[in-house]
Amino acid sequence: MVDVFIHPLAVVDEGAQIGEGTKIWHFAHIRGSAKIGKNCIIGKDVYIDANVTIGNDVKIQNGVSVYQGVTLEDEVFCGPHMTFTNDLHPRAHGEFWEITDTIVKRGASIGSNATIICGITLGSYCMIGGGAVVTKDVPANALIVGNPGRVAGFVCKCGRPLKKEKMRQKVSVTFECGKCKEETTISMSDYKKMVR
Repeated sequence: MVDVFIHPLAVVDEGAQIGEGTKIWHFAHIRGSAKIGKNCIIGKDVYIDANVTIGNDVKIQNGVSVYQGVTLEDEVFCGPHMTFTNDLHPRAHGEFWEITDTIVKRGASIGSNATIICGITLGSYCMIGGGAVVTKDVPANALIVGNPGRVAGFVCKCGRPLKKEKMRQKVSVTFECGKCKEETTISMSDYKKMVR
């Protein structure tokens, strides 16, 4: 693997595909059928399961397990010790184990100690607050807090809260970011999910 850093105390099983510029830190374990893109950072004690696909420029902080059935698109951030699940009906016995897929879209950020229940999609550039328990699909750019997780607002691609409403139509609301000035349009159906 060209231009890849693998700490001597990390375990990368034969067959794993690691993109150039990626760094894998100590005590991480990457299974042999995992695919990790370019310029990723895989922190200490991270576990990447078999058949997991991770995009480019992803940052996975310490103590995260990315289980089979989870897909992380480009530029996803996983905060320390956040949790993915992959079975809606887990048991230690029996042969009924069934993987339920989860998709984390481009640019999404998941805060520390958050829990993502499998079978959902986290929308692009959404932000999941620390400790939140997410049980259903998350709209793009939504800020999710609490247990169960609820839409508390919306955020820009740069991560700042969207507060300045620029235009409102029947089908959407457009905000301008106070920091980077980029405009973000939220569908009215997603906007109405916000808990005030």
